[in-house]
Amino acid sequence: MTTSDRISLGSGRAGSVRPPLLSPRLRYVCRKVGGAAVSLVVVLMIGFILFQLMPSDPVTTLTRGRPTSQAQLIALRHQLGLDQPLWMRFIQFMVDTLKGDLGTSWQFQEPVSTLIMQRIGPTLLLTGSAALVSALVGVWLGIHSGWRKGSTFDRANSAVALGFWSVPTFWLGMILLIVFSSGFGPIPSIFPADGMITPGVSGFLPSLFDILKHLVLPCLTLVLVQYAQYVTIARSSIIDEMGSPYLLTARAKGLADALVRDRHAVPNAMLPTITMIFMQIGGLIGGAITVETVFSWPGLGYLTYQALKVPDLPLLQGTFVIFSMSVIVMNLFADLLYSIFDPRVGDE
Repeated sequence: MTTSDRISLGSGRAGSVRPPLLSPRLRYVCRKVGGAAVSLVVVLMIGFILFQLMPSDPVTTLTRGRPTSQAQLIALRHQLGLDQPLWMRFIQFMVDTLKGDLGTSWQFQEPVSTLIMQRIGPTLLLTGSAALVSALVGVWLGIHSGWRKGSTFDRANSAVALGFWSVPTFWLGMILLIVFSSGFGPIPSIFPADGMITPGVSGFLPSLFDILKHLVLPCLTLVLVQYAQYVTIARSSIIDEMGSPYLLTARAKGLADALVRDRHAVPNAMLPTITMIFMQIGGLIGGAITVETVFSWPGLGYLTYQALKVPDLPLLQGTFVIFSMSVIVMNLFADLLYSIFDPRVGDE
């Protein structure tokens, strides 16, 4: 083999490009999943530190009103693991969490996972109903408001939505509770004040109707606060699409204005809204704490409030894990779903 042949053979090998081991779409998915896992670990670390800095003493709260000697207080503190160094408690917390062991509630003397499973159903019912109603109402109002930008309907809708968005959730819940549960002036008491089921109600249809009556006020509170975000996103997306050439072409073909909006503008404007929906679902689960507390709704939010009064650290950490996972997982779903509706995202 001559020298020129060796040079040409070496340059051919050096110039060859190996195909990537993972496709761009799979690399995008792996990057998002890895980021979600790192975010969960960081959030758990921050949550553990914050709970340890709480000024209340769990042992003093648990023994309040009971004659307890100093030796018993020391024994209880040892039983709860509060006499261990902070770094040992942190390692134990992280190891147990990764194994799926959320510990035992100090207040209820039951496994935290059992308490969460008992309360997660009411929370999902409340937050799921609120997310569905607020998304449907908010998107519809946002689309029609943005399509008629500057009209009386647009100004009134935007003002009302931003007004409710600015109201504190607990304050709005108490106002609705006073007006529609206790009765206010000519308005009689219409809906129950607290709980999820009226004691003594039996049968499928009566129980279902009773649950729906209890659900109205807490669900309405969340809807009034949350739907404004969908209005804002949907309105902005529609306004961005209104000057697009494809809409001018559709109008030039003689299509009706409503047809141009529903068939051409809305599908392209829904991408940011879909992302917002999944992000809000995760946030609603954790954001229902104040609403469940105001209406004594037996979900994870009210359970967290009960744990805060002690403070019941295992129960607080367990609910914090669920709230954190819900937000992170829903954000991950939003990123992955966005890449499906817009292939350009996953092909970068």
